[in-house]
Amino acid sequence: MGKKRIVTKKGQASGDKSKSQSFSSKKRVDSGILNIEATYNNTKAVLTDTKGNVVAKSSSGSLGFKGARKGTPFAAAKVGEDLASKAEAMGLKDVSVIIRGVGAGRESAMRAFVGKGFNLGSIKDETPVPFNGVKAKKARRV
Repeated sequence: MGKKRIVTKKGQASGDKSKSQSFSSKKRVDSGILNIEATYNNTKAVLTDTKGNVVAKSSSGSLGFKGARKGTPFAAAKVGEDLASKAEAMGLKDVSVIIRGVGAGRESAMRAFVGKGFNLGSIKDETPVPFNGVKAKKARRV
């Protein structure tokens, strides 16, 4: 039987894609904030506008890395490159970076993003620091 082809009014089949189309975003952003969360197991990056609205996001898990490879600097660099390509389509020029976490991909995600030709405004380290810790274990009764 195979796939059914639906023909639109213009005569082009719905399964066909024209080669002249290129990826372009509807959103136009001039400056933004790059939030990088680097844990031991994963690296996540979120690009927001100056008000804090999410514009694009990427993580090493969403790029196909599995297991321990998600937390590597190589995976983090791929996350930065992926987000940079999305940002280029939106017309981003200036970016300030906020880094959270202690993982191996802290710096490599930022370097890969900024290496694509964006103007770097500032770098902040907002790694959360615990000040009270977890509740103590119950005393053992013998």
